[in-house]
Amino acid sequence: MYILERNGKETAREYAYRVIKYNIISLDLVPGSMVSENELAEEMGISRTPVREALIELSKLKVVEIYPQRGSFISLIDNQLVDEARFVRLILEQAMVESACDIADAANFLTLDENLKLQDFYLEHNAKDKLLQLDNEFHELLFLISNKKFTYDLLGGMMTHFDRVRRLSLSVIKDSKNISDHRSLVNAIRKKDKELARSIITKHLSRYKLDEEELKKQYPDYFKNNK
Repeated sequence: MYILERNGKETAREYAYRVIKYNIISLDLVPGSMVSENELAEEMGISRTPVREALIELSKLKVVEIYPQRGSFISLIDNQLVDEARFVRLILEQAMVESACDIADAANFLTLDENLKLQDFYLEHNAKDKLLQLDNEFHELLFLISNKKFTYDLLGGMMTHFDRVRRLSLSVIKDSKNISDHRSLVNAIRKKDKELARSIITKHLSRYKLDEEELKKQYPDYFKNNK
């Protein structure tokens, strides 16, 4: 498990939640695997109580399953929950890219272009976790341009399901078109072409469906519907 650095103002529960969620998304905590409160607490250097509280919170998101007398397990990837998360995100991001066509300024495009350059760099160096982080930051920028940061934050829990599939895709699908989609989207926003921007974001957020069978083929034990 990868241990993140603890933020200064972070409570032990908040820290445990962030670290465990990060490792669920990165797949270092493998779908279907059992997790020990004692071991997690020891690795993070905190007591069991905040770890238990974090696991309970994550169980509400359906990414952890807690069974009395048996223990806690990382949930298998549930295609229905993945698709629900994608659906909500798609509806919101279609609105965000149309809004960005109206209000994005030079400073916004500079930030987006810098993000794209970093994506190119980390793709070349095959840094999958960094690529996923930059991908998320790119989409967050679309919400920030429209002054909808709170809306983006509300998506965080639900997106855990979608993010696990996206992270798995980075490992399995070698010819990732994500960065190309991002660059095309920025160009459409520059041209203030709302129809094109909406079309690109729709295609972009639906790519995982094209990869789904290959992901299940290579990692059948990760998916709920394959059990």
